[in-house]
Amino acid sequence: MTKMPGFCRDCLSDEPGTAPRCTACGSPRLVRHIELDDLTTAHIDCDAFYAAVEKRDHPELRDKPVIVGGGKRGVVSTACYIARINGIRSAMPMFKALQLCPQATVVKPDHAKYSAVGREVKTMMRELTPLVESVSIDEAFLDLAGTERVHGMAPARVLARFAKRVEEKIGITVSVGLAPNKFLAKIASDLDKPRGFACIGRAEAISFLDNKPVRILPGIGAASAASLEKEGIRLVGDIRRTEMRDFVRRHGAYGLHLWQLAHGEDKRPVRSERETKSVSAETTFNEDISDAGELTTILWQLSERVSARLKAAEFSGSRVTLKLKTRDFKSCTRSRTLDAPTRLAGKIFEVGRELLGPEARGEHFRLIGIGVEDLYPIADADPPDLLDPGLKRRIAAEEAMDRIRGKFGKDAVGKGIGFGTRKA
Repeated sequence: MTKMPGFCRDCLSDEPGTAPRCTACGSPRLVRHIELDDLTTAHIDCDAFYAAVEKRDHPELRDKPVIVGGGKRGVVSTACYIARINGIRSAMPMFKALQLCPQATVVKPDHAKYSAVGREVKTMMRELTPLVESVSIDEAFLDLAGTERVHGMAPARVLARFAKRVEEKIGITVSVGLAPNKFLAKIASDLDKPRGFACIGRAEAISFLDNKPVRILPGIGAASAASLEKEGIRLVGDIRRTEMRDFVRRHGAYGLHLWQLAHGEDKRPVRSERETKSVSAETTFNEDISDAGELTTILWQLSERVSARLKAAEFSGSRVTLKLKTRDFKSCTRSRTLDAPTRLAGKIFEVGRELLGPEARGEHFRLIGIGVEDLYPIADADPPDLLDPGLKRRIAAEEAMDRIRGKFGKDAVGKGIGFGTRKA
């Protein structure tokens, strides 16, 4: 009988078979899988990233529950795993989190520091393969096909060595998911957190997925899951057992994508585009503009454009930058850092308008632009703000406008401020 391929994640010694500990170093951190040496697509996710960075920088907090968030916004941004044991979750009001875990230490977020650490981790990833697709500040997909000759070992061992180097060099931990495609790799990286390493092979994909709820599929939220349940579809296996043409007829092109995922298939390649640093939009006028009202109208149109691009790329940003160029080609930029990342056109515009005010006092401009930097995953965007009870309503209104535009076109609905005499 062929032994199951395996190795020790700490010393990288071969450990085929069934021994519970490494025979070389005694570590229990072994990884074994029948397809271990054949899988090449990985998803790497930093564990409780913000909290992990704070614990690294404040060793006295290492064994204590830590919540990153609070401040005037009064909500949880990230909680360490010790705090999560007490039921604390992201976006939870701070007063509720402290009721569940009164002994927790609350740390104010330092987005600039987190961005710098995220860049360090991504730099180390690119030492493994040029095919690194950044998903957010603390996670990425990697394609290691064809790298065995370069590294002298299979991708699985390369990734285990990488995880160990991140701990030693940067002082945080990561979890690794290894699979034949991006969809399965993403799922695998969540199976063994923290400091995890999990594999999902091609042969087991369907049996693994069949009894999972449909919300495990990307893009399926509570509303979509409820809609599918009305059709009798609650588990991934229910989709797989549905005739493809019928499912696609009811759900369109995205239905075909879901049907393929339900079969463990995902043909999306790992794309190595240069990591996005900012999302922006600008326009150059045919004639110079000095009127503050006109500039404000165009600024709103550009803010909507930036917001749409952020949402499409599943990003949010914590720094808004206004760009102006005078008629004699002198450039002026003004920036402001937000309390939390946003993807909302309204927030981007309000900050941009405040930055524009002191500049729009009779000066003639030939260009105006607005951009968002310091990017974060869209899941971090616009957390509940106890001092802004209208935020939830504004988010719902903007999402409703997005749905109408998606169905009837981008000009189907808009705010009055956007209907100026000029278009961006």
